[in-house]
Amino acid sequence: MKKVKVTLKEINELKKINIIPNKINEILKIINIISKKIIIILKNTKVIHVSALLIITIVLLTFLGQARSGEEKTVSLTISVASSLKDVMEEIKLYFTKEHPTVNVIFNYGASGSLRQQIEQGAEVDLFISAAAKQMDSLQASGMIIEDTRKNLLGNRLVLVIPEASVTVNTLTDLADDKVKIIAMGEPSSVPVGQYAEEALLNLDLLEVVIPKVVYGKDAKEVLTWVETGNADAGILYETDAIASSQVTIAAIVPEDGYTPIVYPAAVIKNTKQLDAAKEFLNYLYSPKAKSVFEKYGFMYLIKDERF
Repeated sequence: MKKVKVTLKEINELKKINIIPNKINEILKIINIISKKIIIILKNTKVIHVSALLIITIVLLTFLGQARSGEEKTVSLTISVASSLKDVMEEIKLYFTKEHPTVNVIFNYGASGSLRQQIEQGAEVDLFISAAAKQMDSLQASGMIIEDTRKNLLGNRLVLVIPEASVTVNTLTDLADDKVKIIAMGEPSSVPVGQYAEEALLNLDLLEVVIPKVVYGKDAKEVLTWVETGNADAGILYETDAIASSQVTIAAIVPEDGYTPIVYPAAVIKNTKQLDAAKEFLNYLYSPKAKSVFEKYGFMYLIKDERF
């Protein structure tokens, strides 16, 4: 009975191949080499030589071990994001996941105040992007963010919007006119766009006059919907939300010296279990690609050149 040997040199050559997921060509190469050896053995022996079979088994087990140890684990990254960023963040997620396929990004959208409360109450969040400094300041004062990761990412501004077919409104002072019955704004206690709007009206001595006409939305998107559907005669919104809608008209730009500058700070939550992935996502937000996407949606990009 002729013995067919699997040489040590051949085994070592096989071991040099690093098997990890997605390396299909390398896996096929291994299968091809081992298959040829088995065919030779079967052709030349009626009984497979025990030592040859043992060696082949050892080699296969070695590769299985390498494959398992080389597997890249998928991690889930939960990011709480102000609702006014929903459209732009969904697009950025597409680009990010193409470059980082092992990171599963999960967005939790809402009013910044509500998101802050969720974090304070123990929600498992890795990264927070607020529509105002106030909510981030609160978390920082409570020691709930990693301070050196906090950066002002974006800027925005307020506009007065009306439905396409609407009463004539050209300035904020027109909101006091009897023809304007309902004004949509964000809830000031939890929605930053409502806080900015209230501040602007107060500085123009209009707040007390228009308050009886105001209906409050739970977030910026709800305010926009009310104006789009004609359920409100006017609304005060972020410029980025207004330009993204074909159903509203920008009647006026709210004077920027009448309210606190609008910034969107971002920071990693201190209790994150995915610190590396959270920083990786933040770094991506500071990339030229992310900058171009943010600016496409009308945001003012505030980052110069930041990396962790």
